[in-house]
Amino acid sequence: MKRNMIRGLLAAILTTLVIAHPHSAASQMMRSCAGRSEVVKFLDQNFSEKLTAVGLINQNAILEVYAAKSGTWTLIITDVHGVSCFLLSGDSWETIPTLPGLDT
Repeated sequence: MKRNMIRGLLAAILTTLVIAHPHSAASQMMRSCAGRSEVVKFLDQNFSEKLTAVGLINQNAILEVYAAKSGTWTLIITDVHGVSCFLLSGDSWETIPTLPGLDT
């Protein structure tokens, strides 16, 4: 069930990116990608964002969420070659603790 929710979220995110930007998604990604170490360093130095969550998309890529105590967050995808691409970023990130006894 969680997998379906994540796939649904990714589909919504990618659809939003395609609709929100007048250029093709591929051209947007080309301008928003770099080596993972460079991206991680950039997020840390400029926004104090640290790795908060990670999930496997498929055998070729993972989804990573970086967030800061200030509330800023960034969503990136990293491929098996170590190239990371920015997907989304925003404000007001909140980590919601899991309540004891709840199996979701």
